Amino acid sequence: MTCEPWSSRRQAIVLIDGNNFYASCEAVLDPAVLGRPLVVLSNNDGCIVSRSAEARALGIRMGQPYFQVRRELERQGVVVRSSNYALYADMSQRLMATLEPWVEALEIYSIDEAFGQLSRPADQRSLHDWGRQLRHHVLCQLGLPVAVGIGPSKVLAKLANRLAKTTASATGVFDLGSMDDPDPHLAAVAIEDVWGMGRQLSRWCRLRGIADAKALRDMPSGELRRRCGVVGLRLQQELRGMACLPLETLPAAKRETCVSRSFSQPITSQSELREAVATYLSRAAEKLRRQQQRAGAITVFVRSNPFNGTSFYSNSATVSLPLASNDTAVLLQAALPLLAVLFKPHKPLHKAGVLLQQLQGEETLQHNLLLPLPLEQQHRRTALMATIDQLNRHYGSGTVQWAAAGLQTPWRMRRSRLSGAATTRLDAIPVVRA
Repeated sequence: MTCEPWSSRRQAIVLIDGNNFYASCEAVLDPAVLGRPLVVLSNNDGCIVSRSAEARALGIRMGQPYFQVRRELERQGVVVRSSNYALYADMSQRLMATLEPWVEALEIYSIDEAFGQLSRPADQRSLHDWGRQLRHHVLCQLGLPVAVGIGPSKVLAKLANRLAKTTASATGVFDLGSMDDPDPHLAAVAIEDVWGMGRQLSRWCRLRGIADAKALRDMPSGELRRRCGVVGLRLQQELRGMACLPLETLPAAKRETCVSRSFSQPITSQSELREAVATYLSRAAEKLRRQQQRAGAITVFVRSNPFNGTSFYSNSATVSLPLASNDTAVLLQAALPLLAVLFKPHKPLHKAGVLLQQLQGEETLQHNLLLPLPLEQQHRRTALMATIDQLNRHYGSGTVQWAAAGLQTPWRMRRSRLSGAATTRLDAIPVVRA
């Protein structure tokens, strides 16, 4: 691995991050909530997963169970929304498409974060003006506020993004790469807040008096390498301004795919559990086909509610497929018999899920000599799955579904405060009358 010194680098790495992304997406659809405290709840309206700046100022914490703070939120006039992942995914795609022309290369890191690479001006001038123009453009095009961190490496860009959000004078943009003396800024970042630091490594550093990013950068490399290997050494080099982590512009192939949900009410019958698992498995199979992958093994897991005062129950079972597949019927036939082992009549279930494992690309399908799959049959099944996926994409999820998933499903997750789908459905576009 070759690391370039900071002083010789003309390339700058930027991290663009959507501020309070889920809450900001909700405000895009409903400008009436702008300036008001707003929180977004997790699946099944369980706990708080996103807060607007106004909600943060009220001291509302992430991860708080909604039922514990509902009355307090009502008293303070906080707007509450169920999670609308279709909206967030669509807004994320629009955000990434908006960012792409502004950089030479783009790595989509998460639903609301992207790394970019661009050339720094020859006179080493700050890219602060460029970042401000980018923020203004994104706000005008999408209505989303973003923070821009700029540095000579990914770790420093991540750290600069944090400073862009926490430094009042930065106005959402922080160019750490143009600083003559970055040490005070590195010293202001706690060791636990350095990107890539796990809990155990942070504790190990604290025990040795290494409390911030600057101290980690300056500690002896040999000691860090003995404790953390090349991963820790690479992290330190990035803090020293040597870019060791390249941009990954192509998404890595997934090794596993999981679909799980909490139920709106406890499941006490095997037939209901069968419908839920069949629904999740159908969704996971759709994801597999979209990723052009097949699964070689399926794990089904269930659990009861750990907070209802009864004894906690959790269990899982795995089955291997003789031939890797992304055919929903094949996956259902293999997975549903596992429920006879997992279901306990005296254990009301709160959550279930499926995990598709041993994923492999469709082009590398390994045939089994003992279970030959006629080519003609394989083509017919592939065409059938493609047709079902196309119908569901065009007419909406669940337009065509498997009978095992059931029609009356009272266990489906609760989303009583769900916002509209104005970005993905024509009939949900708001009507403005002048």
